[in-house]
Amino acid sequence: MVATVLLAVGAVLLVSTLESRLTDASDQLSRSRVVDLLDLARTGDLPSELRNVDDNGVAQVVGSDGEVVAASPNIDGRPAVADLEAGASPRTSTFRAPDDAEMETYRFWYASGPSPEGPVTVYVGNSLESVTEASAALRRSLWIGVPCVVAALALVIWLLLGRALGRLDRIRAEVDRISAENLDSRVAGDGVDDEVGRLAATMNAMLERLDAAARRQRDFIADVSHDLQSPLAAQRVAVELALLQPEQADVQRLGSEVLASAETMERLVQDLLVLASVDDGAVPRSTLLDLDELVLEEAVRSRLGARVSIDTTEVSGAPAYASADDVRRIVRNLLDNGVAHASSRVCLAVGVDGGWARLDVVDDGPGVPAEHRDRVFDRFHRVEAARPHDSGSGLGLAIARSLAERAGGRVDLVDSPAGAHLRVLLPTSRPGAAPLRPRPPR
Repeated sequence: MVATVLLAVGAVLLVSTLESRLTDASDQLSRSRVVDLLDLARTGDLPSELRNVDDNGVAQVVGSDGEVVAASPNIDGRPAVADLEAGASPRTSTFRAPDDAEMETYRFWYASGPSPEGPVTVYVGNSLESVTEASAALRRSLWIGVPCVVAALALVIWLLLGRALGRLDRIRAEVDRISAENLDSRVAGDGVDDEVGRLAATMNAMLERLDAAARRQRDFIADVSHDLQSPLAAQRVAVELALLQPEQADVQRLGSEVLASAETMERLVQDLLVLASVDDGAVPRSTLLDLDELVLEEAVRSRLGARVSIDTTEVSGAPAYASADDVRRIVRNLLDNGVAHASSRVCLAVGVDGGWARLDVVDDGPGVPAEHRDRVFDRFHRVEAARPHDSGSGLGLAIARSLAERAGGRVDLVDSPAGAHLRVLLPTSRPGAAPLRPRPPR
């Protein structure tokens, strides 16, 4: 329908343009002939028979007394075609005039000027019949051509849209068959690189993301269940043994075992709540804090009962703009990770690097194997061979990276010749403010 309307409007404009152009061309020719005849009349060279007109035109020169001084052959011997008040500049008017034995409608241009016998008026006109016939012929062609073009266009659009919609319907049907049980299914492409082909590729990419998210969810549930099962089983065993022999039960020992299991589950639940808040997009209130003070406080905590030494000689002043609770958890998780991996020593270094507060945690343990480097920050990922002293939940590094990114920073695993080297970068000022630059010794 839109194409039909556009073609109809185009046809009307085409006919109008043709009529306008033909009329303009006729006007230009008639005006030039009026000027030429006036020049001949002024010099006295005007012939009695005017032959500088075509078959569709007429020309007359009329004296001041109404007598015809000169005329074109097709109106020779006829009276004046008109008695109009003319001026020196050509004017136009449309009226009927004779053409041989018949009358036709002409578009006349006329003007007056001097001659040796007195003032004369020149009339030059072209028949509108040629313009009417040309526009009528074009209209007849368009009356036939436009419906044919519309029909052909409709057929082409029907075939092309039918093919495209058929491919879209196939994609819809294939996607409709995919459920939570078969997210590994994909939409079959037809190899055509067009909008529909790219839609199929986009649908496959979306299904890939959904499949990966579903797998992560299943793995997450399995890992949480596994980590909760161990302390729950320990509690159950301890309580069942105490119930079997209540007279021999050591209440102090039972309480310690149950409390230790409860603390393990509490830490896991707290870690899960932190990750849930990050996933929900919760943004805590950030303030300007001293990163070095938090690091030294956590170092004192970790030294209590630690089996390895913690070196803080490289800790220097470093302001950071972030949530104090988030930064404390980041430092604690990385420090606990270093203590769990280290053979004898964990080194902490704090400073300012450009607009970033930097924390480096380096241990002298076995390091991270190459096959685990890409997944060391994944949730519940454990490098069992590198954890001889602490099994952990596999959430510490994931939480540290998530909290750092929420603060506008990051946590990276830095290449190290020995052990593991983790680096935290946090902004030193509010976004948009000029960063503080107390550059530390490197």
